[in-house]
Amino acid sequence: MSIHMENVGIAVRDLEEAIAFFTDLGLTVLGRDTVRGEWASTAVGLDGNHVRIALLGVPDGSGQLELFEYLHPEAIEAAPTQPHEIGMHRVAFRVEDLDAALEIAARHGCRPVRGVATYEDVYRLTYLRGPSGILVMLAEQLGGTGD
Repeated sequence: MSIHMENVGIAVRDLEEAIAFFTDLGLTVLGRDTVRGEWASTAVGLDGNHVRIALLGVPDGSGQLELFEYLHPEAIEAAPTQPHEIGMHRVAFRVEDLDAALEIAARHGCRPVRGVATYEDVYRLTYLRGPSGILVMLAEQLGGTGD
């Protein structure tokens, strides 16, 4: 059996705010849609499932992020996931220039959770809280791009 990763989906409080954050970091909007109907309710397991979605891609084509804002049922606020909790954890991106990426994040009110660290002279990296409390890891590979 073959398997292929389609995307990572994240529910957000404000779709436009999340799109602005991730596109400023360098992702591109591949498409937008409003999804509802019996098929969506069945697939997701929520009666009356109705969401606005945006599919974003990274420039090198290595991954996609699906952001969705619930119109129905009403979204439920939850405490942001902590790094040591079981469950959906974070979305991670390798960036060419971590300092530049952090400047972009700061314009959206997003700053490192604690600080920037260096992992074995391989990566400079940090976790930050993005829109809707999304935990985002940004990492700059030291000594080259790793492509």
